Amino acid sequence: MREAPSALPAGVVCERAGPVRRVVGHFRGFVLAPRDTGLRGAALDRLIAAQRDHFAGRGESVEWKVREHDAPADLTRRLRAAGFVPGETQTVLVGRAAGLASEPVLPDGVKLRRVTEDTDLRAIAAMEAEVWGSEPAQLHGFLAGQVAAAPDDVAVLVAEADGEVVSAAWLVLAPGSAFGGLRGGTTLPAWRRRGIYQALVAARARLAVARGVEYLQVDASSDSTPILVRLGFRAATTATSYVWTPPAAR
Repeated sequence: MREAPSALPAGVVCERAGPVRRVVGHFRGFVLAPRDTGLRGAALDRLIAAQRDHFAGRGESVEWKVREHDAPADLTRRLRAAGFVPGETQTVLVGRAAGLASEPVLPDGVKLRRVTEDTDLRAIAAMEAEVWGSEPAQLHGFLAGQVAAAPDDVAVLVAEADGEVVSAAWLVLAPGSAFGGLRGGTTLPAWRRRGIYQALVAARARLAVARGVEYLQVDASSDSTPILVRLGFRAATTATSYVWTPPAAR
């Protein structure tokens, strides 16, 4: 959960900053922290402020993801005091890939396809922006960069109906790791509750098993968690993204 991608897109770097690492060059910065930095009190405050100020100097927002079992207990309070705002708390789920790798079952007229072309990635970003009200250029740049950097380790799947992207998700692998990450998993509202999300899980699990991956991990929303639990995932902890945003962008 805490590792940087094995291959970073052009222009993106992962640099050491004391006990944490920061990923710089995406539309948003990311702080990758261990479960416990070993710092307390004022020393921890200085570490947090240093990451915030680094990205403030770049005019960029930054995300620090905190898991339920992270230490110290007052980490989230100190992040808030430094101006970081918590997002939705997600459930970290883990499942055995082999038990999830079934034949995808799709509604009539819907087809799954693995994509790498820029046109397809832009269509995914536009669909996600429609659902979440996000900026399509940000997701497109992020996803295109990941695919270009590690085409064998990032598998992007779309579900299409009459040429329209109705759902999308991707699998992220780390060479040598027993774990693969399920990411994305967004479906247009009109196409939900038809089994497309489950089909995308099954398809990605099959790809993971083919690569020798034993476990799948996902940070799941409150909507996705019940589906994944029914499929056999188990809850391990929770994850909450704390984001600091430059004043000009708020």
